[in-house]
Amino acid sequence: MTQDELYMRRAIELAELGRGNASPNPIVGCVIVHENTIIGEGYHQVYGGPHAEPNAINSVAYQDLLSESTVYVSLEPCAHWGKTPPCANLLIEKKVKKVVIAAVDTNPLVGGKGIQLLKEAGIEVVSGILEKDVREQNKRFFTFIEKKRPYVILKWAQTRDGFVARENFDSKWISNQYSRQLVHKWRSEEDAILVGTSTANYDNPQLNVRDWEGRNPLRIVLDRNLTLDPNLNLFDRSQKTICYNQVKTENSENLDLVKLDSGFGLEKVLEDLYQRKIQSLIVEGGAQVLKSFIENELWDEARVFTGQVQFGKGIPAPLIKGKLLSESEIVGDRLAVWERN
Repeated sequence: MTQDELYMRRAIELAELGRGNASPNPIVGCVIVHENTIIGEGYHQVYGGPHAEPNAINSVAYQDLLSESTVYVSLEPCAHWGKTPPCANLLIEKKVKKVVIAAVDTNPLVGGKGIQLLKEAGIEVVSGILEKDVREQNKRFFTFIEKKRPYVILKWAQTRDGFVARENFDSKWISNQYSRQLVHKWRSEEDAILVGTSTANYDNPQLNVRDWEGRNPLRIVLDRNLTLDPNLNLFDRSQKTICYNQVKTENSENLDLVKLDSGFGLEKVLEDLYQRKIQSLIVEGGAQVLKSFIENELWDEARVFTGQVQFGKGIPAPLIKGKLLSESEIVGDRLAVWERN
């Protein structure tokens, strides 16, 4: 591992601390090095707050060392005014000696402009250090920017004999308590969570974060004809919820009914979520909704738990075709993570 890679690896570690709080911005880490010693660190902690670069610069005890220092930042410094001033301008103002960047920001508002500003100011710029790692780390952001839709994660639990629910739609409990806790962690890291009419009706889920600390995701339910009971947990107004339908649009506190005029396809749902700046979406069921995402190739990752129980008969689990990224065991449950080819 080169010295540049070593410091960039640290910047990537720092960036991860912003997971679940920086969206719709990317997660970014920054390390400032003077004569092979780290003198400053920072990451983008929360959307609307300072970016990684100012947080790192503000952590440097002796500011006069900045002009002799190298700044390692996992994503190209921004060059535009958003919620905060441009980071490229700050680095220029501090007269840093060199900036090492992992990945170029493909957001049209940035897209090489940050690098250009730095070079025009006479700052040495190196880019592409651990670029693949940072694009993977920020796959939600890059999918949103480049595909103009949220990053879609499918998640379900299936029995050892391949069912997601009994014939009466009962599915409790296929996975164990540790797997379920992990799901709550995942919910805290993503922008939104979606279920279909059957899951809302039979499981009456809350779709919030309970067995973990973190923010609740935006809840989304598909209810074409608005047939669901308004007393379900999803409609308790305890957190922001969208119900996509083909009947009416109506907004109230923490509950938006959104009528999709030109068809009830998943593409229309994802288009609307993109307009709302939703970068990532967990689809938790049911079987028909999951199959629809798979058949329409509108998914990026699938996380599939296989429990120890057997139902004998019931509602079959979706069939997934893709690249198996990992397999792990969670106290008896097996977790397989797939990526769409």
